[in-house]
Amino acid sequence: PRSQLCLALSLFTIMAYLAQHRPQHTCASRCLDSSSVRRYRTQPGSVPSRYQTTTASAAQAALSSSSSSAASAATKTANSENAHKYAAGVRFAGCGAAAPALSLSNDDLSQYVETNDEWIRTRTGIGARRVLSGGETVTQLAADASREAMEMAGVTPEDVDLILFATSTPDDLFGGACLLQGAIGASNAVAFDITAACSGFVVSLATATSFIRSGAYKTVLVVGADALSRQTDWRDRTVCVLFGDGAGAAVLTAAPSEEGCNVLGYDMKSDGSRNMHLVSPYSVYVTGEGDEATTAAPEGGRPATNAAGRFGDITMNGQEVFKFAVSTVPVVIESALDKAGLEKEDVDWLVMHQANQRILDAAAKRMKLPSDRVVSNLAKYGNTSAASVPLALSEAVSDGRIKDGDVLALAGFGAGLTWAGMIVKWGK
Repeated sequence: PRSQLCLALSLFTIMAYLAQHRPQHTCASRCLDSSSVRRYRTQPGSVPSRYQTTTASAAQAALSSSSSSAASAATKTANSENAHKYAAGVRFAGCGAAAPALSLSNDDLSQYVETNDEWIRTRTGIGARRVLSGGETVTQLAADASREAMEMAGVTPEDVDLILFATSTPDDLFGGACLLQGAIGASNAVAFDITAACSGFVVSLATATSFIRSGAYKTVLVVGADALSRQTDWRDRTVCVLFGDGAGAAVLTAAPSEEGCNVLGYDMKSDGSRNMHLVSPYSVYVTGEGDEATTAAPEGGRPATNAAGRFGDITMNGQEVFKFAVSTVPVVIESALDKAGLEKEDVDWLVMHQANQRILDAAAKRMKLPSDRVVSNLAKYGNTSAASVPLALSEAVSDGRIKDGDVLALAGFGAGLTWAGMIVKWGK
């Protein structure tokens, strides 16, 4: 009808005017109140184009047909997209941590390599690290952390229906998640590993969020545990002073979608072109001589009988990794904040991968957060890879610093290279 065509033309003209004179605003930011923007921006990725162009799309759809049914369909499509809801929201119900009994201080290390406490502390902030000993395993640490998290959450192992195990050092080459499932008796859970090095725990939280939001699972146990002492050359003072072993866990549960989601926003990145800066590569070494010697597996992938191999000790270009961390971590946190519809000032606590105190300080400065709002336990544990974020989180929750309702900025970064940021509201 003529009236609908006129209305559509009017809408199109208005949109064109706004686009020309206010290019810095999206339709979402202009047409939605702040609470709505925050709700929509809990999506992974940038604000979807459908939220920015809904009105324009509806107008164009109306222009393309003079029938009332076409205009009605366009309106229903626009309303359906803007009324998008998850099947369930996410709550953080509990957390836990565990560390080996043996603590190796900087003074202890100075007996083996040419170093001292002052040299290590001034460059890293690390004073000691925990190391597996006496038959301790990664699975054992992960199980202890998991039990603590489940106890806080008020769930039993049988309640858990998904286990995500972030680790680069499982006790079995085929993975550690099923070992963990058996250790804690989570007989109803499917379990698998996620390998993203020091970003692993945050990446696993994002993965758990997707499963819960989809309605597939209701109670997810997310664990980060590593034993980088196994891959450390204890004669190399540039590396051995950094790493320690540990585990941390969190229980995420489903909540009715109308009550919202406590994962407010996240972002994840990878850059394999810089992989060489932090590696523990698999290497084949020669055991034969002359014509029988070989340094690589033959075609087809089956290793020769006279060759052996293993994943080598960690090697790292410390300067490049430092530059990578200080340049990418603040950006990925800011991206997650943007998707959450929040500002830096809204963050109560920064809980980052514990790699180097200077990196923590640089990120806090960029976010304009005071040092007493940055969770750091680096001095006691060193760099525990995928365990570092949940270890720090659990410690701050257990001592009362982090309280229900606090907004946390979580961030991991490391080998891959990978990095990830997430904004969450802590609590059930």
